[in-house]
Amino acid sequence: MSSLGHGEDTIAAIATSAGSGGIGIVRLSGSNALAIADQMFLTKNKKKPSAFKNYTAHYGWMVKRKQKLLDLPPQLISGLYDSSERDGDEYEIIDEALLTVMRAPRSYTREDVVEMSCHGGMVSLKATLICALDLGARLAEAGEFTKRAFLNGRIDLAQAEAVLDIIQSRTEAFLKVSTHQLKGELSVELEAIREILMRAYVQIEAVINFPDDDMEDQRMEGLCEPIQSSRQRIDDLLASSEHGRILKEGIKIVICGRSNVGKSSLLNILLKIPRAIVSPVAGTTRDTIEEMAQIRGVPFQLVDTAGLLDPRDHIEEEAIRRSRMHIKGADLLLFVLDASEALTREDEGLLDDLKDQEGLIILNKCDLPMKIDEGRIISAAGRKKILKISVIQKTGIEGLETAIVEHVWHGKTVDPHGILVSNLRHIHALKDCRGVLKRAQEILADGLSLEFVSEEIKRAVNSLDSITGRHISADLLDQIFSRFCVGK
Repeated sequence: MSSLGHGEDTIAAIATSAGSGGIGIVRLSGSNALAIADQMFLTKNKKKPSAFKNYTAHYGWMVKRKQKLLDLPPQLISGLYDSSERDGDEYEIIDEALLTVMRAPRSYTREDVVEMSCHGGMVSLKATLICALDLGARLAEAGEFTKRAFLNGRIDLAQAEAVLDIIQSRTEAFLKVSTHQLKGELSVELEAIREILMRAYVQIEAVINFPDDDMEDQRMEGLCEPIQSSRQRIDDLLASSEHGRILKEGIKIVICGRSNVGKSSLLNILLKIPRAIVSPVAGTTRDTIEEMAQIRGVPFQLVDTAGLLDPRDHIEEEAIRRSRMHIKGADLLLFVLDASEALTREDEGLLDDLKDQEGLIILNKCDLPMKIDEGRIISAAGRKKILKISVIQKTGIEGLETAIVEHVWHGKTVDPHGILVSNLRHIHALKDCRGVLKRAQEILADGLSLEFVSEEIKRAVNSLDSITGRHISADLLDQIFSRFCVGK
């Protein structure tokens, strides 16, 4: 990605997702956005977009002048235009549209922004985009609109990354976390920690440059408190990171057990849709089935595995290999047993194999007479919770969902309205900062030169600044925004 971002040129892109829809938006941003719009938007009263009031939308037509198109990729312009233009017409109408004007600096990018809301077919949107490019705009790169918002000072880097998190949110809970970060709540906390450390840095520099033996001990004591309080606040942020990661990435739950115990039925009831084929014939599921679900605001990747039995052919052998691979990588196991039957050799083997993994033991088919040895289950369960359900009768499912969520949160209450750190880059930077502050405390305790402490505090501040974007390399900046879609 280029380093441009202060309006040296005007960028354009389709800002809505691919496919058909009621409305699609083509966005322009830059110093020539209004001039370009003047040439491709017509209203009945002939008023130009450059004369529109700020934050107003106007009805009209997207048009292109009869002129040669730029040398664009063939796949972009293929099928967009025909040769039926009438002689004497100055314009060809592309689409009916609404055009919205947002002037600098009161816009998303702090540049002049024009948004053209057309009908949501890709042909009309491509035609509108090509017209803008033909008039001098440049096709935006991935995330370039948000990158300009950052470079022009409207948002910091943590807020910019929150935009991507909002787009990719899987649950309402993580959406709330992301919107709070977009509002700047994490940035405010990081700025407060930074200010404490900068005051300590100024104090250290004063001691170094203006030594006073009589005040030395008092000054040294005064340095310990801000470093410790900063470290504690960073510890508090890092303590939230596991919950933040769960809300962002989700938890992998693997449903396992021997054949015909109700694994696929359990998957369907947790998904609330008939995703897996259910049959009384053992071995119906011959491959893993993976689906995303939301349980009590937590995203889960649910994996239904093939029954773990002696393979009858190469296909079942591969299915069992994949099942064991998923079981090994699970965050949480749901080990399903048939409570209406005595424990089998396969059940006993699985109980022993899975005794050291995190999970819940599910006794299914509890609507039928119980034949399973509950004493054996209790002795083999260890710390695992045992739950009785009937998928057919839909009993015990609410209790199972509660147990799953409690297992994820370890009994804690998570407030998505607070600051939850979820970004892996932020977590690494906070850990670096904490480690540097720990070294600063050790240097103070050992009575070494304050110049060493000063250097460590500068490193700590740089770690915080890498989160908000005050201190970050151009390569890393490009890497971050490359994860965005082109129109954002």
